[in-house]
Amino acid sequence: MKTHTLPALIAAMSLILGGCVTDDPHQRAKTGAAIGAVTGAVIGHQIDHDSGRYVGAVVGAIAGGGVGHYMDKQQAEFEEELKAEQDAHQLEIERLKDDTLKLTVDSEVSFDFDRSDIKPAFRPSLQKLAAVINKYDRTVVHVIGHTDSTGPADYNQRLSERRADSVASYLSGQGVSRARLHTEGRGEYEPRDSNATEAGRQLNRRVEIFIKPVVEGQEYRAHESPQY
Repeated sequence: MKTHTLPALIAAMSLILGGCVTDDPHQRAKTGAAIGAVTGAVIGHQIDHDSGRYVGAVVGAIAGGGVGHYMDKQQAEFEEELKAEQDAHQLEIERLKDDTLKLTVDSEVSFDFDRSDIKPAFRPSLQKLAAVINKYDRTVVHVIGHTDSTGPADYNQRLSERRADSVASYLSGQGVSRARLHTEGRGEYEPRDSNATEAGRQLNRRVEIFIKPVVEGQEYRAHESPQY
């Protein structure tokens, strides 16, 4: 079996380096997307000429026809285990068109104001989340932090990154493999609502956790930064 380095690795690196010279205020988010692509290429960095499949992947892959069923079962367990959090409007679970699961965590219950350490009261919820993630190991987990627009944009960017890192570190401490975890901060650049009201700002302060299936023959896609 012959293998070669992915051209995608080179292309993604070019995107990152090219983006560094622009004045685009959304450049950090775009760079994060490129880094996700690079990470995916590195983790599944070789391709079999005959089958077109990646080798050296960290986790197993799901056959294409079984992805929907696999993610159905995982979604059902998330909804069962995290019912109390959903009923209290602390967490939302959403199924996206490509079978990715998106869990949105209200920052008010997970972090104190202007802090990045996880509130003790929210740790049991993350423990339940980690237990399901560990059970369904044919997935990759992307943790993305967001803020409102209060304060300097560069400070908000760093805060969003620290919060994403805190959640990923906690999940890792609960047994989730670091090889499955990607983190990213998008600061104030992807608001859910208007920052002109407190209610809108609260919606914008959040952590999103994307659970992406590892599909056989398309393993690298699971490691690409979510863009929805």
